[in-house]
Parts: sequence; C-alpha cells; structure tokens
Amino acid sequence: MKKFNIRKVLDGLTAVSSPSPSPQLGAKENELIPETLQSEHFQICKTVRHGFPYQPSSMAFDPVQKILAIGTQSGALRLFGRPGVECYCQHESGAAVIQLQFLINEGALVSALADDSIHLWNLRQKRPAVLHSLKFSKERITFCHLPFQSKWLYIGSERGNIHIVNVESFTLSGYTIMWNKAIELFSSLTAYFPSFLVPPTSFFFFQLIIGFESGIVVLWDLKSKRADYRYTYDEAIHSVAWHHEGKQFICSHSDGTLTIWNIKSPAKPAQTITPHGKQPKDGKKPEPCKPILKVEYKTTRAGDPFMIFSGGLSYDTVGRRPCLTVMHGKSTAVLEMDYPIVDFLTLCETPYPNDFQEPYAVVVLLEKDLVVIDLAQNGYPIFENPYPMMIHESPVTCCEYLADCPVDLIPALYSVGSRQKRQGYSKKEWPISGGNWGLGTQSYPEIIITGHADGSVKFWDASAIMLQVLYKLKTAKVFEKARCKEEKPNTEIVDEDPFAIQLMSWCPESRMLCVAGVSAHVIIYRFSKQEITTEVVQLLEVRLQYELNDLESPEGGGDQTPAPPTPSTSPSPQTAAPQTHTSTSSNSSDGIRDNIPCLKVRSSPLKQSPGYQVELVVQLVWVSGEPPQQISSLAINSSYGLVVFGNSNGLAVVDYLQKTVLLNLGTVELYGSNDPYQRQLRSPRKSRQPSGGLCDINEGSATSEDRCKSPTSGKTPLRADMEKVICQSVNLLVVISEWGLYFFCVFLSTVLLSVCPPRGSIPQDNRDNSFSRSRSSSVTSIDKEAREAVTSFYFCETYNRKTDGGLTPSLWVGTSLGTVLAISLNMPPAGEQRLLQPVIVSPCGTLVRLKGSILRMAFLDSTGSLLPSAFEPWYEPNAPANGEERDKVRKRRPVSVSPSTSQELNENQYAVLCSEKQAKVISLPSQTCVFKHNITETSFVLRADVVQINTGICVACFCANGHIMTLSLPGLRPLLDVNYLPLTDMRIARTFCFTNLGQALYLISPTEIQRITYSQEVCENLQEMLGELFTPVETPEAPNRGFFKGLFGGGAQSLDREELFGESGAGKAPRSLAQHIPGPGGIEGMKGAASGIVGDLARARIALDERGQKLSEVEERTAAMMASADTFSKHAHEMMLKCKDKKWYQF
Repeated sequence: MKKFNIRKVLDGLTAVSSPSPSPQLGAKENELIPETLQSEHFQICKTVRHGFPYQPSSMAFDPVQKILAIGTQSGALRLFGRPGVECYCQHESGAAVIQLQFLINEGALVSALADDSIHLWNLRQKRPAVLHSLKFSKERITFCHLPFQSKWLYIGSERGNIHIVNVESFTLSGYTIMWNKAIELFSSLTAYFPSFLVPPTSFFFFQLIIGFESGIVVLWDLKSKRADYRYTYDEAIHSVAWHHEGKQFICSHSDGTLTIWNIKSPAKPAQTITPHGKQPKDGKKPEPCKPILKVEYKTTRAGDPFMIFSGGLSYDTVGRRPCLTVMHGKSTAVLEMDYPIVDFLTLCETPYPNDFQEPYAVVVLLEKDLVVIDLAQNGYPIFENPYPMMIHESPVTCCEYLADCPVDLIPALYSVGSRQKRQGYSKKEWPISGGNWGLGTQSYPEIIITGHADGSVKFWDASAIMLQVLYKLKTAKVFEKARCKEEKPNTEIVDEDPFAIQLMSWCPESRMLCVAGVSAHVIIYRFSKQEITTEVVQLLEVRLQYELNDLESPEGGGDQTPAPPTPSTSPSPQTAAPQTHTSTSSNSSDGIRDNIPCLKVRSSPLKQSPGYQVELVVQLVWVSGEPPQQISSLAINSSYGLVVFGNSNGLAVVDYLQKTVLLNLGTVELYGSNDPYQRQLRSPRKSRQPSGGLCDINEGSATSEDRCKSPTSGKTPLRADMEKVICQSVNLLVVISEWGLYFFCVFLSTVLLSVCPPRGSIPQDNRDNSFSRSRSSSVTSIDKEAREAVTSFYFCETYNRKTDGGLTPSLWVGTSLGTVLAISLNMPPAGEQRLLQPVIVSPCGTLVRLKGSILRMAFLDSTGSLLPSAFEPWYEPNAPANGEERDKVRKRRPVSVSPSTSQELNENQYAVLCSEKQAKVISLPSQTCVFKHNITETSFVLRADVVQINTGICVACFCANGHIMTLSLPGLRPLLDVNYLPLTDMRIARTFCFTNLGQALYLISPTEIQRITYSQEVCENLQEMLGELFTPVETPEAPNRGFFKGLFGGGAQSLDREELFGESGAGKAPRSLAQHIPGPGGIEGMKGAASGIVGDLARARIALDERGQKLSEVEERTAAMMASADTFSKHAHEMMLKCKDKKWYQF
C-alpha cells in the first residue's frame, strides 16, 4: 500500500493542478513540427454580456443622451443605448440597486444600494468606473432624487430625515431636513417615528415635496427651512408626482386611490379617484383596491394630461396579470403584462420639469422582460425590442458557439427567420438610441445556438460582439401534445418539459442539424428554402439494452495500453425499416412496458416552413419495463450520411439517407474478447427512471446523492482511478481510491469538486443552481449501478489498426472509463449507389485508454495542422425536378479533408485525445503515445475543445475548480492557466464552450450570456470594439419663463448656490454619518493604482478633461448671464421709451 499524505490532499483542494511534463518519446516529432503559440498569445478577458438583466430592481433614463440604465438585485448595472451599444458594470459589494439617477447629459450616473451606499459612475469612458462612493453608517437609505441641472442630490432615509450630497465632490452638506421639523410633531412622537419612510420625489422652484409612508405629505421651503403646508390622508402613500406648473401634485395610495392636491389647500384633496374601484350607487366610498405602487403625471400642450400608474386593480380580479394603466382624458387603457412590474418610466420630449412634458413612450421594466409602449399611436402598441433580451423565453439547456463560420450561413438563416417575426409593432424607431458603435476590426461571422426547455432551438448572429436572433426552430411540432394532464402518456421519463433539448450536433457547411432531447429522442433536420408538407414523419425506433454491471478491474489504469483488438469482432449491421407511426407497443399481462417510445410522433401531415425541416426521428424505447436512458453523446456527419448517439447502455449508428439502423451495440460488445474489465450479470431493475434531466427542468427530483456527481454526468459509471467524493451536511469529506479509504474533516461550506448542498437548501424557484446531468461523463460519487457510458464521438478518415496502409472512414468512440475505441465504416460509392448499397460498420476494438471520461477527440496531419471532418456542401433538397439545382444534387460529391502529402515523418497522423484528467497525442498508425499531459489531479475538466487561434492550434479546457487552461499541440505544453471563475452552479458547466479565434461563452445567469476571450490580440483590440455610451449632445433650450418671471427673477437657479447648501451657509455634516470612499475611476483611485509615465499621462489626461469641463461650465454660465443682461437691457430700454415723454404728474 502506498503511503498516504494528508497534507497533500488538503493542499490539493485549492491548488492548481500540477502539470506533468511531456514524455521524451515525442522529442523528435516536436523538433520537426514547430509550435507557433506561446504564453504571450493568451489572456483572459470578459468582452460583452447579452440578455435580460437577471432579477432587475431599478431603472433610470437620460432623456438627452437617450440611454437606459437597469440595476439588479446582485449589484449589477446594465446600460443600453442604440441596438449594439451595451455595457455591463458591477458594484463590488454585490448589494441590490434600489435606485438610479442620471446626471442628465453629463455622462454620469448615481446608484443607491441596499447596503446604504451611493456611488457616482463615470459614463464618459467605454468601461464605466466609480468616481466616488459615500457609505452611510447610521441611517438606511430609502430614496434619492437629483433635480435636472443641479449638483445637489437629496437622500431620504428610513428615519424620515433628508440629507443633501454635493455630487461634484461627493461630500455631505450640513443642510439636513429633520423629520420632526418637517411634520411638526411634538406631542405624539412615539406614534409616528417608527413608521416613517421618506421618498422626496420632485424638485420645483423653491419647494420640495416630501412624502411619508404614513400618509403625510410636506411642502418644504428650502430657503426658509420650514414646512409651508402639510397634507394628511388616511391611507399610506407610495409615490408623489408634481404637475409641471407647480400648483398641484398627485399621490398614489395603498387602497388603490389617486389624490390630487392643490398646494394651497391642504385641508382635503381637490380630487380623489379610484380608477379600478366599483362606484356604489349610494355615493359611498368605493371599495378598496390593490395598492398603486407608482404614479406619473405628465402634461401636454394640445390635450389632457396623462396619468400613468401601476397596480390599483380590484381585489375581485383573481388571477389577472399585472397591469399598467394609462388614463388620458376620459379614456382609460389597462395594459396587461406577462410578468410582474418592477418599475416604469415615462419618456418625454423635454428634460425640464417646469415645462409641458409631451410624453411619447413608457418604458416598463418587468421581472423577465423590457417593454416600451408607444403613447402617440392609438391602441398604445409596443415597440419591437431590438435587444437580445428573450434568451430566457424558455430556460436554456445547452449551448454551442461557432466562430468563423461560412459567410453565406448568416444571410441564409436571416432570410428564413425574417418570416417568423410578429406583426403589430409600432412603426416608430426604437426610442433608446444613444451612444455610438465601436470601430473594431473583427469581421469574421459568429453564430451561437441555444437549446431550450420547450424544445426550441435558436440561432443567433454574434458577429462583432453583438447579438441578434436569426431563426427559431420548434422541435416539439414533430410530436403529439397532450391537451391536459389526463391525456399525458405514462411513458414519459420526465415530469416537466419532455421536449427539452439536451445535445446538439451541427454541420455548418452542409447545414445539417441533429438534436437530442431529454426524452431519449433524436431528430435530424435538413435546411431548405422551400416550404413543404410532410405527409408522414419518418420514424426509427431503437432498442438499446444493457445486460451487465461493471466491476472495475483494480489494474485498470489510464496509462496502460490494451492488447490490439481482434478484427473478428464485427457484428452484422442491424437494419430496420422506417416506420410511419409509433411501433406496436407491447404491454404484458403484468403491465410491463416494452417497445414503447417516450413520446408519440404526430400522425397527421406536418407543414414545414422554410428553414430546418424534419428528415428523420429516432426514438429509444422501453425495454422490459425499464425506461430508456438519456442520450449522453451525439454526432452527425453529412459526408457519410450518418448519425451516431450513445448513452449508458451503448451506442447506435443510423443511416439517415437510407433510414436504417446500421449498428446497435452495448458498450461491452465494443470490446469484443479484449474487455479489460470484469463484469457481472445485472439484476433487472423495473423501477421508473428518475427524471434526472437538466437542472433547469426538474431539479427538485434530484437526490442529495445525485448532486454529488460530476457536473457532466448522467447515469454514468465510475472509473477505477477516479476519486469518489461523498459530501455530508457535517462537512465530512470521504475520499476513496484504489489504495485505501481515508477520512479527514474539512471546514468548508461547499466542496470544490462536487458542490453538494443538503436537501432543502436549494429553493425550488431557482432550478439553475444544482448540478446537471445533461452531458454524460464520469461521476465523483459512489454509484451502485455503475455503467460505462459513451461520452464522445468523432468521424474521421484515419488508421484504425497498426497494419493499415491507407486512410479509411472511421468513427472513434470515447467512453466514461477513459477508453477510446474505433469503428470502421465501409462506405458505398457516392451518388445513387449510396442510396442503394448498405454501409458496412465493424468495430475494431480498443485503441488507447486515458484517466477520466473522454471529452474531446481531434486529428492532426503530419505537419501539425488540424484535420476537420469530411462534409458535404449544402444543396437545396426540395429543388424542382428539372432545375439546375437538381442537377447539382445528382453531381454532388463529399468534400473530404486529406492529410498533408508531406512524408518527412514516418507517422502520417496524430490523434488528440482529452479526458477529464489528462490529454494525450497518439501517433498513427503505430498507436504510440508521443505526448501526454496530466491536466488536473484535484479537480476534473468540464469542457475541452481543440481550437484554432492566431496561426496555431491548442486544447482549451475549463475545469470544475474554475481554471481555464490551454495546451499547445502537438506538444501539450501548458500555455495558460488562470483561476477565472468558480463553479457556483451547474448552469456554467452545462453551457461553457470554446470556439476558434480565442472566443468562449457561458450562461452567467438564467437570462444572460457572458462572452469572454482568451486571446491576447482580441483583448488589445477590445477597447476599439466596444461602443461609446456618452456622446456630446447639446442640452435643449430652457422653456420661456415669461416677462414677469424673467424681470423679477426667481426659480430653481437661485437655489443652486453655495450659500444655501455649502459649508459657508449650512456648515459641516457630522463625520460619523457617512464615509467618503474614492473610487477607482477618479483621480484619487488613479493616484493609488497608477505609477510611472503611464500613470502621469493618465492623471494629466483626466485633469485636462476636468479643466475642459469646468471651462465649458464657465462658458455656459457666462452665456446665460449675457442673455439675462440683454433681456434686462431690453426691458429697461422699453421702460425708458414709455416714460420719456411723460410729465412728472403723469406717473
């Protein structure tokens, strides 16, 4: 027994995996194949985030810059300009954003957080940064308000006090409005104090409206520092809004009423409205309704004002969706929303509060959507949202990313997808149109494909760090849908979302698409620009059965190479005629289900629009009362016309051209007589398979033992050398290896390899935080029914045996025990013979074994260049019988990628194999390992891809401990190892994928896609690629204030002076009330972070910008003073002319 070192195991939990050096076997090959990639070519950097902000909490709009800002409960900020101009920021504390306020047309934003801090963001740079922060320590912030063209920010607290902050210096003013002075409370202090909530909602001339939650409204005079009027109502107040003339204001209450008050009549409201309440005939008070959470009062020059509010519905309307009500004159429009309303804003023509607002749109922020309503058209239609905010229309279950795809692919998808757009949108342009696009040089096309829980597949144009939906495919149309729960078949293996997409395989050159669903079904699609009607959907049913249990051999190590296979292990291909309906299901007398698919394919004709059209449906059936296992691997090859899929029982090869099953084998049968494992007969299991599907779909059914499994596992076996981990609520970590059993206690709340929360710790409403079993791989928990699953496929033309003298079409198979096997494909001649003669499929046995489940396979030629799989160019399958396109179909030939003709090396090809633990490069046809690298010892690889970056090729890996690694090819030298992202939930592991040219992405939240790059070149050019949020725009002219107001002065301008709120007039604020924190985006943060010449230049540039801003402000103030002087001179001259000829007694 080997000596066990507890210290090593403890260090390994957080340590980065130690790379093992490549063996010296490949020194000669490494010298002959130069590797161009170096460590300096790699750098990890986030590029852009797409989708709807997850869990939004607040919203703000700049009416001059036309920029929208949305804050979330996790402290994130998303800023939106014109389509394609987006930005993501994050508060360090992660506290919820309770309110946002723009410094209108100043390129700045103030955010108030739930941790009682306010932050000033600089939006004049492509990546906004915090300039200043202010942390309150004694009072809780409840509301903030920043008047237009003012530098004083009003902060309302939970105690009922109002503090004032200078946004230029972000310091607290000594001017404070105390709650007891505002309401003049003397005798009943204890009755009101605990319930105060202060939202100052508007600033007008000399007065500030202060609304208290208890139902008191105070009109505060800022100059005299006293309350002019107090207004009292019986119901609690939720919001207050001014009329633009300053003579009235409106309040919304908790009983569903709106009260309109004249400022000089505090005794009772001028008007009380219950918009959705039933009016009794006897004149009594209407029945109470639900609270009106927010109201806005907007005026127009030509007609009646708009009163827009959320809530206020009658309590009788049970089950009614959330509504936004628009009252204009005598008309009342109730607009139903799909999700609860978080906030709404009315977009107006002018930013000045003392002018007619002229509203033209309403932006409604919902919990899972953003809706913009056109107020200028009859019926209030909505604008078509140009942002990619409906990624989460149905939960994303899988994702694929393709960079540098064929140039004609995006136009083809857009042409068929444009016909799917809905009608009835507003004809006006999208009102959020601020910012400018970036000037990046990235010109290659990129496509993202997302699979969803409802069975839909969406294609997205992701070129130039933008995202736009191209086409949507609904796979559920192929199946019959149950109208009610009673009609739901009892053969389904999942309780929810039986059509959910689990795996996708796509050939972009031929445009063939293959998807695997959670109900053990595979659908093959062919792209066509013509509309067709399929009378009968072609169906194949496959019976995959497993009869053995795996008992792992203790000698089964990843470094061993098994004996060469015997070529006699080649079962005859299984042929099956395509069926037009579901097979004849057989139920025995005791009710055991057999030969029954999980879903029923529709029998009626299927009308298929231009786009992806069904070619063939393949379903796994129940076997002797046991449901089919979910599909763990999938691949399609258009050149061979084959589709292969596998699960924990075995694999099946399907010829989708002839609609036949060529091979249906258990995993054990692939080994033949050279099976390295000892296996026993399996006792029959008749219990229903747990749903165990995607975590978005049915997380609640997963047991605590299931959650301890590897993130990529689905009914998959253990490996002999794979560590097994059991996590318990007492934080006891048990490590079992082939050398013994060791226990040690670790003070951890979560475990690095297998986050395993106790039962009940995961809320049911968040089904994305548990491990998924969508992609089969090895597991890290003890599974009593351990099976060897098929985890990966690769079609290629290569050498299957050491004695092969030429290349042959092949299918390489990787399993969860780290075994790589080969299957030879004897293809008939192309053309008509391909449709008549059968494809001969024969297993060739084991080639090589690795530690961990096989994740990825690829091939290199003798020069080290990547060999892609053969493919067939796309053609129109529904072309006219006598057209030119039909002739092209008859003459088409598969495009195969041949290896290099260079014969400098004895070896002609290299196979690149990557598992959860290590990577190997195998020389072919000799099948010798020339390079090997142990990727990780303490964790496991979740995703691995062989990608092309710059002029070289590398293996990119994402591990469960959050590390992103790259290895050179063929030498497997470590080039990058960055601890980028801890694996907090299975969503990231399920959707993380690499692609060529240094691009990658993952689903950061249920509604958002995060794109990153690991290329140094892209990181350097990212600044140019990003759009600009702030653009120089002239502020609209102030409204004409009239002769008398201009002559005698007055207004808001006189209040924005240092003598009122400054230190000279108001004194200093207590230091213990709030702490000023300089942000990294300001000069203070720059001084602490920058040094040397670069820092000096940056500081000089910022100082120059600030000096320019101050000069521009001085210039604007000078111009305003000159205009005022000209007006005064004109009025004085007119007065002089009137009085010139008058006598003294005429005055």
